[in-house]
Amino acid sequence: MAGVREKQGQLVFGLDIGTRSIVGTVGYKSGGSFHVTAQRVKEHETRAMLDGQIHDIGKVGETISQVKAQLEQDLNRELTEVCIAAAGRVLRTVTTYTEHTFESEREILAEDIYSLAAMGVEKAYEEFQKDNDTDVKFYCVGYTPMRYYMNGYQIGNLEGHKAKTIGIDLIATFLPDDVVDGLYKAVELAGLHVANLTLEPIAAIQVAIPEKFRMLNLALVDVGAGTSDISITKEGTIVAYGMIPVAGDSLTDILVQHCLVDFDTAEQIKRKAGEMETVEYTDILGLPQTISSKEVMELLEEAVARMTKLAADCIKELNGDKSVSAVFVVGGGGMIPGYTEKLAAELGIAKERVAIRGQEVMQNIQFEIENARNDAMMVTPIGICLSYYEQSNNFIFVEFNKVRIKLYDNGRISVADAAMQAKFPNEALFPRRGQALTFSVNGKNRMIRGEQGESAVIRVNKDPADIHTQIHSGDKIEITASTTGAAASLELGRLSELSERLHVFVNGAGIDIPKTAYVNGNRENEFYLIREGDAIQVHNYYTVSEIAEFLDVPLGENILVNETAARPETRVYENFTLTWDMEAEKPSENRHTPEEENLREEKHPEEKQASKTDAPAEKQEAPKSPDQKENNEVTVTVNGAPVVLSDKKSYVFVDVFDFIDFDLRDSRGRSIVTNINGRPAQYMEALNGGEVIEIYWK
Repeated sequence: MAGVREKQGQLVFGLDIGTRSIVGTVGYKSGGSFHVTAQRVKEHETRAMLDGQIHDIGKVGETISQVKAQLEQDLNRELTEVCIAAAGRVLRTVTTYTEHTFESEREILAEDIYSLAAMGVEKAYEEFQKDNDTDVKFYCVGYTPMRYYMNGYQIGNLEGHKAKTIGIDLIATFLPDDVVDGLYKAVELAGLHVANLTLEPIAAIQVAIPEKFRMLNLALVDVGAGTSDISITKEGTIVAYGMIPVAGDSLTDILVQHCLVDFDTAEQIKRKAGEMETVEYTDILGLPQTISSKEVMELLEEAVARMTKLAADCIKELNGDKSVSAVFVVGGGGMIPGYTEKLAAELGIAKERVAIRGQEVMQNIQFEIENARNDAMMVTPIGICLSYYEQSNNFIFVEFNKVRIKLYDNGRISVADAAMQAKFPNEALFPRRGQALTFSVNGKNRMIRGEQGESAVIRVNKDPADIHTQIHSGDKIEITASTTGAAASLELGRLSELSERLHVFVNGAGIDIPKTAYVNGNRENEFYLIREGDAIQVHNYYTVSEIAEFLDVPLGENILVNETAARPETRVYENFTLTWDMEAEKPSENRHTPEEENLREEKHPEEKQASKTDAPAEKQEAPKSPDQKENNEVTVTVNGAPVVLSDKKSYVFVDVFDFIDFDLRDSRGRSIVTNINGRPAQYMEALNGGEVIEIYWK
């Protein structure tokens, strides 16, 4: 579609497809005025439409063709594109509030506002679906932000402000698919292409309530043949739409029954009653009849009262259960005598504040044709033409993830709109955090957030795009859903409570020892992965026995904590002193492993014999005679240092202990490691020199 500047000067064809008649208007915009160059009205020959809904597409299409042909003859040019409007009867609206809270206060970007509105529309659609008990598919054809909120306070524009919580009130409008398809098919039968689709309440308000008046709390009632459409304005915008299924045809039906005439004759009686005192007509029996205008008004008085009561109730409901400051009435149905007075009474406002809007609101409309009609019936048809200049609205088709979908094009349709129409989850457009981890430390709840996921990958016609990218008819949109980040995880040792160490004094030496933690009652090491719901207790003390275990030393007798007698289970806190008798080891702490005992027996067999006889034994070596002494030297490497073995003819592994400083009795509960050339040693294997030996406590 061309921009507004390009549209100025070109002819615009607007078609008001009503219940009783079809009104065609052609004109152009020049400067601040709209010039009407042609105008035609044709009533339906049959009741092809009821209450604003097309019932016979073929008949309606034929009537449109006739109006089109008359206009083409008047203009001497072909008409190919048309602007139309959908009736308020099928319009559904949802007003909703939604908000979003950030992790911390930050600057609000345009993308945040767009995302907030998208959340609002999605919420409105969900609320609409709950109340929609039919299988009819509805389209969201637009939404209007009414108010924005920042940290709970109303604000005009969120962008650029810093906030933690943002909110929005918006009104979303929905149309059923069959209504849209019916309008399109009827127009296409007449050889026309839809250039713009708007809503009848919006079209009427274009003319009846200029934007400069919308700061006021006003109501517009468009009384047609089948429905009465209602709009409410305040604070500079349209805040609500409504409809009541009662209008001019309900009055005509009363005259059909009373006068025994067909519908068209009754319609003529109703119209003439407001213009002359007596109306002549012929009934279905062919007999001439007359009826006074007074009698007609008396017949219709109760129905008019019912219509205005319903309209007033709807206005109050849409306006927060209160009346409005003034009401403008348009449409042929509202021209019936007594309508405005009764509506004012029902609303409790002065009768002068309910007025029919017609010629007086068309100051910027220039009629370039003779005998032009410029009353209340023409407000909506001209508004349909004017809506073309505001925005180009139409339904287009695009391919979304290889599925063809239909979209209502409001002139600024984006990838996000297509995603909503395709019911692509809103959360799949934005990166999601992984599952949080919640647990408690010393009775206080704590939460670790999951990692942020990856954003959705969006392409339009295979080119990189984002949710704001504008789309057009025939575009191919591909979206790979955003991902959820990794779930939160934390090792026990990374808790801040465990980063500090406990400083104590043991037997005069200051030592730092890590704090201990118990998870669900069980002691765990620093590499334990915290689980959901874990109850963690971090101890700021050690028991005496735990300190001995940590130092890997035996716990002796005479235990003192802060110079006071203590037991192994006594608690030791920060800067406490702990002593015990290191020489008086407990018997249980001075044991050797079987491996160590075997090594001792191989090296000192006389100790084994002494233990068997329970008599003290000392190692006795028989002095060697000079001819027995050997001086065969062998060099090996022990724990990285060369060691020379001497005074023997041959050597085995255990001989090494005679030449190194290694106390086999100093096990302290540990096991001994003996390796030769990288493998476990055999105690009696021969040494020939050059072997690499490792001996240490484990």
